[in-house]
Amino acid sequence: MEINNTKYNKWIVTLSIAIPVVVAILFGVKIDVELPVFLPPIYATINGLTSILLIAAVWAVKNKKVQLHEKLMKTAIAFSVLFLVMYVAYHMTSESTKYGGEGGLKTLYFVILISHILLSILVIPFVLITFVRAITNNIELHKKIAKYTFPLWLYVTITGVVVYLMISPYYL
Repeated sequence: MEINNTKYNKWIVTLSIAIPVVVAILFGVKIDVELPVFLPPIYATINGLTSILLIAAVWAVKNKKVQLHEKLMKTAIAFSVLFLVMYVAYHMTSESTKYGGEGGLKTLYFVILISHILLSILVIPFVLITFVRAITNNIELHKKIAKYTFPLWLYVTITGVVVYLMISPYYL
């Protein structure tokens, strides 16, 4: 049974705007508290695991394992939310680390970082629309947008790990 997903459009638009705005605002908030753990390797690992989940989910659906695909995708969304919470918590409690590399590596770092940031904002409505089309059983429309959502989301998760690996030598 296909359900009209227009009732979700307000939520998709609201979240697609609110998430980046709230993250940007929270970046300006500094809390003088020391977290009990160093979060960057944890949230980088979560990003890496999300990449694996996304690839496994595509494999599952191509092999007609629809329930497994659904579970993997819901887990990937949960991991992305967990990543975002940890990422914001870290930046609210710690000073940003400056990249210390030089020359071509510095240029490469910033190209990856900027594309990662921009696409992490752009992918939000894609993920939400893709998810809504799945849960409302609009499978044909789900497939049409998923072919764009998957590579965007995968790029964001992989480049998140790459950014971490490139900047990790410069953490204090």
